Amino acid sequence: MPNIPLEIFQSILFFIPAAVTNPGAVITGGHFPVDFGKKFVDGRRIFGDGKTWSGFFGGVGTGIILGLIIFAIITVFNLHIGNFSYSLTGTVGVLVTMCVGSLLGDMAGSFIKRRIGIESGGKGSLLDQWPFVLMAFLLLFVFERHFFMLYYGDIVGMATILLITPPLHRVVNILGYRMNKKDVPW
Repeated sequence: MPNIPLEIFQSILFFIPAAVTNPGAVITGGHFPVDFGKKFVDGRRIFGDGKTWSGFFGGVGTGIILGLIIFAIITVFNLHIGNFSYSLTGTVGVLVTMCVGSLLGDMAGSFIKRRIGIESGGKGSLLDQWPFVLMAFLLLFVFERHFFMLYYGDIVGMATILLITPPLHRVVNILGYRMNKKDVPW
């Protein structure tokens, strides 16, 4: 018999590193645009000034560090959270995969927004919210399938993350705006 509250808790806990990767990119970003200022064949910027190499590596680093802290807490206190039994190297593999996926998804959303005429910082609704989740899931499925299937391979884990992402995204963006890290509160 599945333990739904535990599944929900696990899906949120283990997705936190991917979720903080984007705010980490905002905080550490601003230097060296990923697209080097180049335009796509449609004459618009590929990603825009909001996607930078400093943000990419800073965001991935932020997610990995937070993920390692979560791993250390689980390990040191010998917490038995569902089927969690990853080594440090296995954990690092999962963290790198999900954090890189998170930022690649965010960049894919930006790419699509530029193509449909939404400028950098413009409101894109679900294009701002779900691409990072979906790309993190895709890369986990491809490169860390056991982890993905264990925590997100059923409807509970995946639905939990997809449902909490829009309101959580909104709150984080409002905080970033109030901290003067974002030009707009969305």
